[in-house]
Amino acid sequence: MNTTRRALVSSCGIGTLALLAGCLGGSDGSDGDDTETPDETLSPGGTDNETGGTRPRGTGGPGVTIVSRDGDPDAPVRPTVEVTEEAATEEHPPVLTATVTNESDRAVTIGEGRDVVFAYRSDTDDQLILLPTDGDYPAEAGCWRLAEQIAVTEEYRMVTLEPGESTSQELGLYALPGEDACLPVGEYRFESSYAVMDEPDGERQNSFTWGFSVLLE
Repeated sequence: MNTTRRALVSSCGIGTLALLAGCLGGSDGSDGDDTETPDETLSPGGTDNETGGTRPRGTGGPGVTIVSRDGDPDAPVRPTVEVTEEAATEEHPPVLTATVTNESDRAVTIGEGRDVVFAYRSDTDDQLILLPTDGDYPAEAGCWRLAEQIAVTEEYRMVTLEPGESTSQELGLYALPGEDACLPVGEYRFESSYAVMDEPDGERQNSFTWGFSVLLE
């Protein structure tokens, strides 16, 4: 996979997300003593650790599931998304992995490089944001609501994929400002636009929008 940056920078140079403080700390369901609760111990009324059941003590929450994905586009590349870490804990927010695969027999270039793997993408209602897991973000552990400003450059990045090659990104699911709650439960949709070009001439071949919906509960 070859990543390049093309000089299509907006006049402002920097786009900023104004992220406000204010969230409630997560709870691990303990009673305040030093006794560790085994993973298999269930919360009152719980029966198992399956999605949709009551969670065991200490596993955090809420959890994320993917409830819908758009169909495969009429293009030589195929995007997809999967849940990597279902539940929010004190150590990490829910985690998804977005992947784009070149299913053609020729090299293609796709852009914008961050958008196609949903890095720094907000949902359509501006409640949540997906951030690369290798970053250090101002969010309280267990709450995962961003607490201060993040700057995102607006350069246009291109990614070249050889036949059969993929590009992937692990993404933490964080809350944007707006309410006192941490990760707000509910259903949310994410969308990204894709431009697909042939190599080596770089002529545009396809453009499309692809998205998916998640449920936090």
